[in-house]
Amino acid sequence: MNDTYDSSDEQRSALHEQDLQRLRGLRLMDDDFLSAFFRDNIEDTEFILRIILNKPALKVKSVHAQHELKNLNGRSVKLDVRAVEDNGTEINIEIQRDDRGAGFKRARHNSSLLDASILKPGQKPEELPETYIIFITESDVIGLGAPIYPIERYISVQGKYIPVDDGAHTIYVNGAKQGNETELERLMHDFSCIRAEDMYYSQLAKKMRYLKEDEKGVEAMCRVMEEMRDDVRVQIVLEMIRDGQVSLEKIAQYTGLPLEKVRELAENKSA
Repeated sequence: MNDTYDSSDEQRSALHEQDLQRLRGLRLMDDDFLSAFFRDNIEDTEFILRIILNKPALKVKSVHAQHELKNLNGRSVKLDVRAVEDNGTEINIEIQRDDRGAGFKRARHNSSLLDASILKPGQKPEELPETYIIFITESDVIGLGAPIYPIERYISVQGKYIPVDDGAHTIYVNGAKQGNETELERLMHDFSCIRAEDMYYSQLAKKMRYLKEDEKGVEAMCRVMEEMRDDVRVQIVLEMIRDGQVSLEKIAQYTGLPLEKVRELAENKSA
């Protein structure tokens, strides 16, 4: 008889149950669920962008979730969703529940990294495609009560405002503006729903139902949440390595990450 007690199995089971419980309460207004929802999901990405940008004929050719961009100094940002239209227009969709993460300079930062990733060696700035940085915020961060806030650049001179056509656009969508009067109000309502049956748009409800109720969809979501936990652990490990106050063995012990993985991260950092 084998009386060996494996605490790791019990821990995995507990984490899995926590994931299932958390999954029930997730909405499109939660960035991790949004990323899973739109990962490689051209049809639904196209659907929401047509509403937000008021472009009924818009066509999306590719979608990537949690897409990492880095600048020359190694500073990086993970875009919730990066989509590319058939015409080459680049679009970044970000969910922001915390007003502090939705500042204008955050949008500027994302826009600059997106531009830098697009322009290839030998290309001229004039070849940059049109770009959109879209922030969908849970509250009205601008505070003017509008459902949507397009932000453009203008030349201000002698009381006149002349548009600057540089192809860069920033849009804030007010997630608090919900209702049934416009397509956008219905979309924002659906972004706040935790149950598929409460959503207006059957197309979005179908994917919501798959990820929350279908066995394969739930399994996929649990894997996503496991990956996100691993990403967080890796970031913690990297911070501890940079700090240099704790041995690699202790880091592995404290974080639960295998010692081999901790050593690999340490070696890559010093390479």
